[in-house]
Amino acid sequence: MASCDVDGYKELSQKIKDKLGLEKSPVAVKLVLKEEDIPEGIPKIDETIRHCEMVQKAAQGATFYATVAEQKCKGGASAIGLMEAPEKVKTGEMYHSLKRFSSLGSAKRTMDAIPKIDPIMRAIAYAPLETTPFDPDVVVIIANPKQAMEMAQAMVYTLGGRVEADFAGIQSLCADAVAGPYTRKRPNITLGCSGSRGYADIKPDEVIVGMNGENIGCFVNALDAL
Repeated sequence: MASCDVDGYKELSQKIKDKLGLEKSPVAVKLVLKEEDIPEGIPKIDETIRHCEMVQKAAQGATFYATVAEQKCKGGASAIGLMEAPEKVKTGEMYHSLKRFSSLGSAKRTMDAIPKIDPIMRAIAYAPLETTPFDPDVVVIIANPKQAMEMAQAMVYTLGGRVEADFAGIQSLCADAVAGPYTRKRPNITLGCSGSRGYADIKPDEVIVGMNGENIGCFVNALDAL
């Protein structure tokens, strides 16, 4: 945020919500490398749920952090750097057994292509953007297609180019919306996955946008200018 003239995350979040007409808050996500870097005063979540459910909780106002022990979906936890992927996830065997792929080879090729963060993180912190007590590494927004279109227009407003949506219908809020923007330093739009729609109540008319936190101020300036 330092490279752009914005007056803090509260105002920034309000501009996003007002401009787009969002019903839920943008979610600030911080990847915590060491235990001592867990933002002070943030409680640990007191239940074991999936990363996508944690994003949804933060979008509705909750602030907390989670270690791998609180992450129910180990595939998601591995995508965001909290652990090594379970062998059956890594090889694609799990998704093949769920009949998501016609062959083990197609499942493995897909898993090889999914963005992942090196498994070195100690925790993940989540908060609504307007009240975040930390600088986010990634900002995740749950939106409808029209709102996502307007975000895409803001993404190309300054430098031009194209927005490339990269997804496969699996590991959406973890790999697509967090790991991808974090590792590739560019935004991504994803259509959700069976897990996030089944467990995290992502609606049929909602999509997910993930953006690198360092660029969020410039994005809001562009959104404001349109």
